Amino acid sequence: MATLRDIRRRIKAVQSTSKITKAMKMVAAAKFRRAQQRMFELRPYAERMQLILSSLAGSAEGETHPLLAVRFKKNVEVLVVTSDRGLCGAFNANIMKAASRHIAELKKEGFEVTVSAVGRKARDYFKRRGVEMRKSWTGISGRISYANAQEIAADIIENYTAEVFDEVILIYNEFKTVVQQKVVVARLLPLAPIEAASQESLPVYNMIYEPSMQEIFNRLLPKNVEIQAFRALLESQASEEAARMSAMENATKAANEMIDSLTLQYNKARQASITKELMDIVGGVEALKG
Repeated sequence: MATLRDIRRRIKAVQSTSKITKAMKMVAAAKFRRAQQRMFELRPYAERMQLILSSLAGSAEGETHPLLAVRFKKNVEVLVVTSDRGLCGAFNANIMKAASRHIAELKKEGFEVTVSAVGRKARDYFKRRGVEMRKSWTGISGRISYANAQEIAADIIENYTAEVFDEVILIYNEFKTVVQQKVVVARLLPLAPIEAASQESLPVYNMIYEPSMQEIFNRLLPKNVEIQAFRALLESQASEEAARMSAMENATKAANEMIDSLTLQYNKARQASITKELMDIVGGVEALKG
């Protein structure tokens, strides 16, 4: 049975843990607000850019740009976006499960799969399972810049145009609410064209291209890959901090509940000790009377 000293030591240890998790929640909340603002500012721009270019690609005749080339699919690149650090609940676990499931499905269909990772968690996860990493980017969580997206996009574009792989799949956590993130599995390349007959969000016009369709695609298609990569990084960052904030709140709540339970246990043990001492005193007095 635990002594009073042991119980006091445990209470102090849990109180220290509670202070740490509460502080981590406050830090995550501050980082989340900044990440959320950046993500909300970019999201409509990224969505509209993707929609417009897909619409233009649907009306283009032939292959006007290498990033629009739809080749016989044999090699598929899967880019997984996670965090560098843990303590964020099931944020990374959900991504890993979705990525592993999608990779297994691609292999089952007979495709050769290469894997790239953003974040130490994805890199370490696949390395432990013997999956060879084609490329990895680490150390950018919490300080994401557009230069990071440019570096990732440049690597993807270079290998796609060199026909190292025929399709690029992007897997990341999309921010929904503070307590909910959605795992997104999206095709990054080739750009999926929207056929004119199926366009619902954009009206159909007879486009006049200035300076030319080729020049527009040359400039905007690589930029779109950068923007979509940047969006995935920002969505992942906001989701990570929201998940960490929620996890630390739950940890603090659990620590406080444990403190209450240990305090009750301590009071009961102390009461039992006092009662025992009183009984010993009463017994000694009775013995002296006898």
